[in-house]
Amino acid sequence: MAANMGERAESLLPATVKFLLAVAASFLLAITVAEASPAAQAVPVPDTVYFDLPPRAGGAPYRIFLRVPASPAPAQGWPVLYVLDANAVIGTAADILRVQASYPLGTGIGDGVVVGIGYPTEGAYDSVRRSWDMGPPPGRTYPPHTPAGPPVRTGGADAFLAFVEDDLKPEIGRRVTIDPARQAIFGHSFGGLFVLHALFRKPEAFSVWISASPAIWWEGGGIVGEARRFVADANAGRAGRLLLMAGEYEQQLAPFQQGAPDADKRLKRFAESRIVDNAREMAALLAAVPGFNASFRLLPGESHMSVLPQALNLAVRSAFGR
Repeated sequence: MAANMGERAESLLPATVKFLLAVAASFLLAITVAEASPAAQAVPVPDTVYFDLPPRAGGAPYRIFLRVPASPAPAQGWPVLYVLDANAVIGTAADILRVQASYPLGTGIGDGVVVGIGYPTEGAYDSVRRSWDMGPPPGRTYPPHTPAGPPVRTGGADAFLAFVEDDLKPEIGRRVTIDPARQAIFGHSFGGLFVLHALFRKPEAFSVWISASPAIWWEGGGIVGEARRFVADANAGRAGRLLLMAGEYEQQLAPFQQGAPDADKRLKRFAESRIVDNAREMAALLAAVPGFNASFRLLPGESHMSVLPQALNLAVRSAFGR
């Protein structure tokens, strides 16, 4: 009976009072849950630190990400993979290596060092600086990306290569024992273009070169002339390996792009850039160099940006495979 009386008393409460009691109860419950929940924590990239390194020749610093195995270095030193656009890809590259190197009998991947070259920014890219750093000379000047931004310049690839060789590699050597005979470099898009330029300028700098979706078409395709001179000058042969890659949907529409409002414009860009055909033709051209191994891989189901995880996985295999 007492329960029935309570039910009758509750039914007599005004609707506004019932609503306020319900809100109060919900508020107290939310406070209790919040107090019981642990504070969220940032997720670091395992085994990875970063530091800022300015070029000795002057200029803005680069943000360098360094992933080092927890185990002692082998007698000959660690193999190393340098990755460009590190703000965007260092986490992916470090985790691919961490997971696969922990099971070498199942993956064929040994452990090693990853050096990421990026910029002091919270964004995935610094588009203005990377345009200068990764664009081969002579370069050009383009309008700003934003009304208040600086003009976009290209043509600084030689200075960037000098930073990598003269500043960054010695700094890494002071921090980690590196195997100088097993050094690889990976770049995507503009970064892939830089990888090719660096190969033609200084082929002894790395033993493995990985160029994903390279912008071979950029500024009139001048990199093709560099490639032809490289082949013509290679009478004595060149050591090393080059892997060129491109995604299936970098020269044709992906299923989700079919019928899109910009489909015609996208097809026109594909016809101009020829990313897949250019990469395949570059591999065929360089395969003629005695002693040099150049190959091409088409990555199914991938577009210009979605290609990155697959490309990084192949880069890790190329740099650290047994």
